[in-house]
Amino acid sequence: MAITLKDVAREAGVNVSTASRALNNSFGIHVDTRKRVLEVAERLKYRTNQVARGLVTGQSHSIGLVISDIRNPFFAEVARGAEDAAFHAGRDLVLCNSDLNAEKQMRYLDWLLAKRIDGIVINSVAPLSPAQQDQLWSAGVPIVLLNLSLAHRRSPLWRFSAAIADNLAGGEIAGNYLIDLGHAHVLHVTGPRTHGNFADRTIGFLNAFQRRGLPRPRVVYGEHTFGAAYQVAMQHLEADRNMTAIFAGNDVIAFGCMRAMMEKGVRIPEDVSIVGFDNLEMSQISSPPLTTIDQPKYETGKAAVEMLLSMMAKDGPHEPEHRIIGVRLIERESCRRIAGTAVQDRRSAKHLARDGSSHSLSAANKSVRDKPRKHSVKE
Repeated sequence: MAITLKDVAREAGVNVSTASRALNNSFGIHVDTRKRVLEVAERLKYRTNQVARGLVTGQSHSIGLVISDIRNPFFAEVARGAEDAAFHAGRDLVLCNSDLNAEKQMRYLDWLLAKRIDGIVINSVAPLSPAQQDQLWSAGVPIVLLNLSLAHRRSPLWRFSAAIADNLAGGEIAGNYLIDLGHAHVLHVTGPRTHGNFADRTIGFLNAFQRRGLPRPRVVYGEHTFGAAYQVAMQHLEADRNMTAIFAGNDVIAFGCMRAMMEKGVRIPEDVSIVGFDNLEMSQISSPPLTTIDQPKYETGKAAVEMLLSMMAKDGPHEPEHRIIGVRLIERESCRRIAGTAVQDRRSAKHLARDGSSHSLSAANKSVRDKPRKHSVKE
């Protein structure tokens, strides 16, 4: 049977209130009394009942993290950053997978609020109805989003704080990179149209083609999963023989497309080039290694929790904070230059990638080339 605070108080010869104040290092407890209570608690292996403590203090010392799917390697890295920041602050992290399903997400949010959670980091509230968003906003609990469109600043979602990558700049960098290589017939396979991060990547990507006077690439919206991307690629590789490149909304989508290309006998990058977004660890060991837009995933999760902790430390209403995190191009082996370049020169493209979006950060436009290592083995 679990040891209770009453057991500690009885053994130490004090009342329950005194034992509680001694264990919480409260003011007004004699040094000898505190020492005796602590010794009894240690000998009895007493553990503080955090639930009961939360009822008294109004704080659970816990943070909720609601993401779409932890199986997505992107969210695994985000969650690790969030967990480390929470642990450093002495907070527990409660993980919930919403699958971007509005009903499931709202059930989790109601459950977290009922548990008196101190704050919530949410991948997205876009699937929720305006009434549900209003309900969440009026709950009075600090909230930080991981998904918010920079292109739609008049959206009601902007009342929430957010920690997000510069997706507009990332999409434009990807578009200019493919244009520089001579690709004008490009397919863009991405996630849901209503998903803020994916929407901004698409806008930035299409802006690059528009500003360079090139035809608008075809955009296919869908689920941002390996299986969905595989099906889309299988269809379009068969129907569109003129396509020379694919820009995938994230690396998982890129992997699904690459699987389809492999099965169709389409060589990468000899026949079709491909660029991803996220720079997951697996993108380094895909075949061929994937050129992608890097966003700091661990840092995003860490920043979101740090913002949440700052909000929790303030009394009363607060202005929303929107922390935009820079992105960069990681150039590997999944793209090649094709004959008949579609651009005037590479320098103008770099200028567009750097200055084309007024909201982008200077760090967002750095390009890093991963050099493949050559290994030789003598038998």
